[in-house]
Amino acid sequence: MKLYHGSTVAVRRPYLNLGRRNSDFGKGFYTTSNLEQAVRWANIKKERERSGRAVVSVYEFDESLLSKPDWNIRHFDGVDEAWLYFVTDCRKSRKHDFDLVLGPVANDKVFTTVNLFESGVLDAEAAIMQLKAYKTYDQISFHTGRTIKTLKFIEAFEV
Repeated sequence: MKLYHGSTVAVRRPYLNLGRRNSDFGKGFYTTSNLEQAVRWANIKKERERSGRAVVSVYEFDESLLSKPDWNIRHFDGVDEAWLYFVTDCRKSRKHDFDLVLGPVANDKVFTTVNLFESGVLDAEAAIMQLKAYKTYDQISFHTGRTIKTLKFIEAFEV
């Protein structure tokens, strides 16, 4: 399967140490199978870093590795209570021991709802009901060296 990563530079060799600790699924290297989402990430990073470039790196990933028995994988099929609590824990910089995490992206609208849940304005049930109304994209985050080494760089292009 093809995976995409949005940045301000071509990322030929992904690193785990550059990610933010308080991201949706914790510190890791984030990809998506949706090119539109990667382009969006690249443009957001371009604005945040005041960079002159938005770049999408493309990788090949062997999807059969998702059933590798010695990999600890957390897979969220959609926005639900387990996803909501996992994301809020990760945003509080709580660590986990997963090699890979797959699930929905908390985009801007979703981020606002998650913040309302974290602050106690919404309970879990209300937050999930609201979250299910938003279109979400997927993300696959790599959290260990053995998983990130499986990404095969194909190309990078400016958007």
